[in-house]
Amino acid sequence: MAVRGGILGRLAGAVADARGILFPWVPVFLGAGIGFWFALPVEPGLATYLVAGGLVLLMAGLWRFGPEAAQPLWVAVACLTLGGIVAGVRAHLVAAPVLEFRYYGPIEGRIVALDRSQSDALRLTLDNVQLSEVAPRRIPARVRIALQVAPRFAPAPGQWVQITAHLAPPGDPVEPGGFDFRRVAWFQRLGAIGYSRHPLLMLAPPGRGEQGLNRLRAALSAGIQERIRGDPGAFAAGVMTGDRSGFSRAAIEDLRASSLAHLLAISGMHMAFLIGFVFALIRGGLALVPHIALRLNTKKVAAALSLPVAIFYLLLSGANVATERACIMICVMLGAVLLDRRALSLRSVAISATILLCLRPETLLTPGFQMSFAATTALVAGFGALHSALTGGLVPRWALPVLTLVLSSALAGIATAPFAAAHFNRIADYGLLANVLTVPVMGMVVMPAGAIAALLAPFGLADLPLMVMGWGARWILYVSHMVAGLDGAVTPVPAPGPLALPLIALGGIGMAVGRRWFRLPGVLAIALGLGVWTQAERPALLISPDGLLVGLYGPQGRALSAARGAGFAAQNWLENDGDLVSQPIAAKREGFTGPASERRFYLGEWSGVHLRGKGAEEKLPTACAANDLVITAAQITTPPEGCIVIDLGQLRRSGGIALSPDGDRLRLQPARDTTRIWHGKHAQTMAARWLDRPVRPLAKGQ
Repeated sequence: MAVRGGILGRLAGAVADARGILFPWVPVFLGAGIGFWFALPVEPGLATYLVAGGLVLLMAGLWRFGPEAAQPLWVAVACLTLGGIVAGVRAHLVAAPVLEFRYYGPIEGRIVALDRSQSDALRLTLDNVQLSEVAPRRIPARVRIALQVAPRFAPAPGQWVQITAHLAPPGDPVEPGGFDFRRVAWFQRLGAIGYSRHPLLMLAPPGRGEQGLNRLRAALSAGIQERIRGDPGAFAAGVMTGDRSGFSRAAIEDLRASSLAHLLAISGMHMAFLIGFVFALIRGGLALVPHIALRLNTKKVAAALSLPVAIFYLLLSGANVATERACIMICVMLGAVLLDRRALSLRSVAISATILLCLRPETLLTPGFQMSFAATTALVAGFGALHSALTGGLVPRWALPVLTLVLSSALAGIATAPFAAAHFNRIADYGLLANVLTVPVMGMVVMPAGAIAALLAPFGLADLPLMVMGWGARWILYVSHMVAGLDGAVTPVPAPGPLALPLIALGGIGMAVGRRWFRLPGVLAIALGLGVWTQAERPALLISPDGLLVGLYGPQGRALSAARGAGFAAQNWLENDGDLVSQPIAAKREGFTGPASERRFYLGEWSGVHLRGKGAEEKLPTACAANDLVITAAQITTPPEGCIVIDLGQLRRSGGIALSPDGDRLRLQPARDTTRIWHGKHAQTMAARWLDRPVRPLAKGQ
C-alpha cells in the first residue's frame, strides 16, 4: 500500500504541478470519445445518450464539489463522454435520404460543386435533386455524377441542369477495415453517386444572387487560367479559389510523389501565407502614417482587419473541411493578438482543434485533420524547445532563415509521415528536398502575388502580379516533376492495423505536450505503434463488393483475377498491400489459371473458382462439384450443395470479403461488420465466421 500510495501521490503531484498546461489534452480526450463512437459496431440509442448526458453532469458536479486533486480526471471523463455525444448529434443533424436502389433515368438539379474523378472525368455535385418516378422522401439531398461526355458549355455553380445518368448508393468498403465511403458520404449529405454517357443540358442559368460566392469563385478561377495557361494556371486557381477541376492527373500524381500535394490543398499554410501578407501590409502601411502609428495599436488594427479577410477567403475557397480548420486556427491566433496573448502556442492549437471537433467531429478520421494538427503541434512544440538555441546567438543571423526553413520542413515532415503513410500507403523519400525548394516560393511569390492581383483586379491591373504568380507556380510544378522522376522517389507502405496509428498519435502528443518523465510513455507508445504496424497481416484472399474481382496474395504480391473491372477495389487492395503496380500488371501474376470467365485458384488446401460474365449461373453446378469455393457476381437463388458459394446477394449484405485459410477451416471477414446510421435503416451485417470444408464425394482437383 505504501508503494502504491507513493506512486499515486507522485502522479497526483505531477498532475497538480501541470495544472496550467493541461488544456491541450482537452481535444485529445474529446477526440478519443469521438473515435470510440465511430468504432461502435451498432448505432447507440436514445437511452445511451441520456446516460452519457447524465455522466457529463455527474462529472461537472464532481469537478465543482469534489477534491481539487481529482479535477483533471473528472474533466477527462467528461471530454471522453462529450466526444461521443457530439459525434452522435452531428450524425443525426446531417441525416438525409440515401438511395436504396440503382437508378437510371433523367436527373435534374442545381450545380453546387465541380471537381474531377479518379479517372480525370469532370464531376458535378447537384442539390435540389429531382428523379423521375421516385418519391420525394426517397430522393437524396445531393448526388455526384461523373461526366464521360464533355459538356457543350462550361458548367458553373448555380446552373440548373438535366442529364440522363446511372446512380447507385455510395459503396461499402472494399475490404475489412478499409476506407468507408458510405460514412464519408453521409456527413457530406451525398446520397448517391454515378456516371453519365449522355450530354449535359442547362435548364436555367444561375438566379440573381444564387450561389453568388460559388459563381465568383468560378469567375476568378476562369480569369486566372485565361492569363496563366496549363497546369500552372490550374495550380494558381486552385490555391486561390479551391477550384482544382482544371488540373491534369499527371501533375497531381507528381505533387503527391514529391510530397507537395499540400501546396494545392487550401489549408493552414495558405491561410498563414495570405493572412500573414495582409497583416504585414496593413501594419506596415499604418506605420508609414505617424499620426496613426503614434495613437493606435497598429498590431491589433491589422489583426482586426485581417479577420474578415480570412473569413472571406474561407467562403471564396468553398469552405471545405481543410479550409475551415485553417480558418479556425488563424482566427484563434488573431484573437490571441487582440487579447494580448501568445498567438502561437499549444493552447491556441488546442482551442482550434476543440472548436473543429465540436463542429465537425467526423474530421477526426480524415488525413487532413490528422496531418494538419500533427504538423502544427510539432512546429509549435519543436520551435518552443529550440527557441533559446535559435535566439541565443548559437546560430549566425544570416543562417537563421535557412535553418528555420529546413527545421520547419523536417519537423512537419516527420510529424505527418506516419499519417501520410497510413492513409496514402506511400512515403515521399525526397519530400524534404522538394519542400525546401518550393515552400519559400509559395510564401514569398505565389500567395503574395495572388493577393496583390486580387487587390488590383478591379482596376484592370492584375496582369503583372498574375504573371509573377505564374512564374512561381511553374517552378513548383517543375520541382514536383523533377523530384517525382528520381529513382526511389516513392516508397510503398502497407496499411497498418487498427491500433498502430492511434498509438503513434497518442505518443506524439505525449512527447509534445508532456513534461519531463511524461514524455517517456510517449516514446514507448510510438515504438509500440510502429511495432504493431510491422506485424499487420494482409488478407490471403479478397473479394470486391460487386463480385467482379478477386485478389489472391502470393509470393509475387497480390494477383488479380481480371485486368479490368472493379478498378477502385483493385487500386485500394494493391495500395494497402504496399504495392504500387497497376491492375493489368497484377493480373499477370501467378495465382489464377483458366479463361477470363472461369478463373481457378488455390487458397491453402481449398480449391476455388471465380465465375464472371454471362452464363455464370449455368456453370455453377459443375464448378461446385469440382471446387470447395465458388465466387460469382451473379445472385444465386438456390446454391447447389457440395461447396461454399459467395454470390452477389451475400456481397450486398457484407461489402467486400476477406478470406483466410486455416487447414480445413476458412475464416470469412466481411467489410461491413457494423450497422450504423450511414448504412441505412435496412442495413444488414454478416458477422465474421469460420467456414468448414463441405463433405464432397470427389477428391480435390477432380
